[in-house]
Amino acid sequence: MAKERKEQNVAKERLREREDVETEERDEDEEVEGFEGPWYLFPPMRNALIAGALLLIGWLIERFTGFPAYVPISVYVLVILIGAYYWAREGLEELVEEREVGIEVLMAFATVGAVILGAWFEAAFLVFLYAGAEATEEYTYARTRTAIRALLDLAPETATLLKDGREETVPAEELAVGDLFLVRPGERIPTDGEILEGASSLDESAVTGESVPVEKGEGEKVFAGTINATGSLKVRATTSFESNSLQKIIHLVEEAQGVKSGAQRWIDRFGSRYSPAVLLGALLLLVVPPLFGGSFDTWAYRAVVLLVAAAPCALVMSTPVAVAAAIGRAGREGVLIKGGIHLENLAKVRVVTFDKTGTLTRGKPVVTDVVAGNGSADGMLRVAAGVEHLSEHPLARAIVERARSEGIHPAEVRDFRSLTGAGARAEVDGRTVYVGSPALFRDLGVSLDGTLEEIEHLQEEGKTVVLVGTGERVEGLLAIRDEPRPEAKRAIEELHEMGYKVAMLTGDNLRTARAIARELGIDEVRADLKPEDKVEAVKELEREHGPVAMVGDGINDAPALATATVGMAMGTAGTDAAIEAADVALMGDDPRKVAYALRLARRSQRISLQNIVFSILVLAVLIPGAVLGLLGIAAAVFAHEVSELLAIANGLRVARRVG
Repeated sequence: MAKERKEQNVAKERLREREDVETEERDEDEEVEGFEGPWYLFPPMRNALIAGALLLIGWLIERFTGFPAYVPISVYVLVILIGAYYWAREGLEELVEEREVGIEVLMAFATVGAVILGAWFEAAFLVFLYAGAEATEEYTYARTRTAIRALLDLAPETATLLKDGREETVPAEELAVGDLFLVRPGERIPTDGEILEGASSLDESAVTGESVPVEKGEGEKVFAGTINATGSLKVRATTSFESNSLQKIIHLVEEAQGVKSGAQRWIDRFGSRYSPAVLLGALLLLVVPPLFGGSFDTWAYRAVVLLVAAAPCALVMSTPVAVAAAIGRAGREGVLIKGGIHLENLAKVRVVTFDKTGTLTRGKPVVTDVVAGNGSADGMLRVAAGVEHLSEHPLARAIVERARSEGIHPAEVRDFRSLTGAGARAEVDGRTVYVGSPALFRDLGVSLDGTLEEIEHLQEEGKTVVLVGTGERVEGLLAIRDEPRPEAKRAIEELHEMGYKVAMLTGDNLRTARAIARELGIDEVRADLKPEDKVEAVKELEREHGPVAMVGDGINDAPALATATVGMAMGTAGTDAAIEAADVALMGDDPRKVAYALRLARRSQRISLQNIVFSILVLAVLIPGAVLGLLGIAAAVFAHEVSELLAIANGLRVARRVG
């Protein structure tokens, strides 16, 4: 194994060397992409600040010294070269490689035009302000990416590998699937795994966004980056370091930020036609009026101002910043929105539908009532647990777990026999005991008269009733229910407060479904549904009420998730299939995250719309001002860049914490 690891490390090192050679020409771009230092050292921002300092020096020389004109002009040239380095190169690449006239090209033409007209200060001022605005935009995106990638820092650099009975400290990235590792109290989990020995309280907020620690024991999953608070754990790795939960979140969020919404695609299409039109308009302004006696210098100056005033920077930035900020914020809260289009669709939702089992309920039946006849409740529970401890049925496991939690040891049994679809029987203390449904006891000819009222009452509460007795009489009963999650009721209340209709779609029986729905305050229940029935139910709800969000486990409910306007898989940490099945993946088990995602989507849509309206109004004022000669270059540049910065600042408001 050590030899294999050594060979793998050598291979990785060779791969890194090859990649370094291949990417040497892109070092500066990567420096911008992955920047993590202070804002003033961010390369585009650094250049903008240097350009600003030089601009001030040039202006002071020009206004307050007697130096020849070429001295301040030389300083302005430096401002233009340094300030335009990043954005001008980007615009040139876009023009040459993609044959598209972007905003950078408009700014470049405006700068050259101002220089030709001898307006050196205005040209340098334009370059400086545009460089500053572009640097702010790029820094915003870089910080959004960095905030997500910072999740990687939560995973420890080393792990305690258990090998041949010895402890060995190894780099965490060397852990392979199947490796055993030890996690002591206070340490972080290095990669996803399954607990083999021990129990502890774990802080999983980094992955699921849920701040309340989770108690876990043998057989349960743990995730990379989570904190082991109390007990010592022996864990078997179920994923490699490169594909653990943190890596998965980062990959999905970064990928999602590149998936554009409908509004973004519209703005892109608009920009691809609008920018060439602005360039053509400036050219016509330069040529046509002089042909009819207008002053060439006057109209040339207005053409340059038009290039600046009509550039749609704020409009282009109106939606992307808000979308990127929203997706990044959601990712840090354990809500993975898989693209701008899904964020946009979330804002359109009018109906939220939930699967029941495992979504609104825990997905784990528990004994809620123990009702004994003439004997003691503990004695009856001891007998029932003895009969059921050999069964694998979920209801049987619930009975055994209830006995264990109360410190009751199951009775010794012989001749156990499972009664398919009805219950089980065994010999206990020399007599045959049955544990099963009321129908089983009816078939045995046992009278239920004394317990029938209690049975019906418990069934009305959505509970499954299991009777305990012999072939002659019932000795007691147990009520079992898949309990609602403690957060479910508040989740439904939040959705109602936001104006959503809430429905439940479940394969469970109608009586149980209605009982859970009454308890949680759900508006509409559809029960006894097969997967294909859920698809039809989603379609019907959409026809009746509008766009539908379907919340389920992402696997069993995959057809309904795919049919809904937005499919939301809940409790998907570490589950590739569930994440793939949905448009939105809720990493934790808290249904309140549904309301969080919807609230975030609404805020993103509202802020994007504000930015679009604001940007169009700015253009509606600046363009006529430029054509009529009411604006100078400096004024147009200032108004243009301030509007862009305002759009960015407004878009970033999406990233504020949502309740």
